[in-house]
Amino acid sequence: MTKGAFFHHFPTKDSLAVAAANYWSELSNSLFAAAPYHRFDDPLDRVLGYLDFRKAMLRGDVAEFTCLAGTMVQETYGTHPGIRHACDESIGGHAATLEPDIAEAMKRYQIRGPWTAESLALHTQAVLQGAFILAKAKGNAAVVEASIDHLRRYVELLFRRPTKKASRKN
Repeated sequence: MTKGAFFHHFPTKDSLAVAAANYWSELSNSLFAAAPYHRFDDPLDRVLGYLDFRKAMLRGDVAEFTCLAGTMVQETYGTHPGIRHACDESIGGHAATLEPDIAEAMKRYQIRGPWTAESLALHTQAVLQGAFILAKAKGNAAVVEASIDHLRRYVELLFRRPTKKASRKN
């Protein structure tokens, strides 16, 4: 593409990055909106199902399961506020989709504490984004899988719901 053609579609390079972040959000929102964990009646099962869905997505090259918005914001947060904002909207918006299920689970399981549905939803994204960085550094998904497993156990402990134990064979 020529420079003129580029600037015909995007007034600045930043506007291209913002468009990419917005497009990423649209794609990921569609993927997660159609995910099977939404079918669970119990809101805690939906939250745990979300984590299981994230774990099931760990296929292929690291770039195939990590987050474009997370990658872009790491590089541009201090110098490109428009890109930072678009990435925050993407990651924060995704966290916000978990909030209603977390809030409903808190109500159902009578959980009160010094944390909120919003803070747990954001923590979930923080764990995932951090694990994506480590996966890039290590070149594989194992650290993401382990982080999701730890996060799942943490959520189960927060809600104090008894976990199902595997039956032992004699």
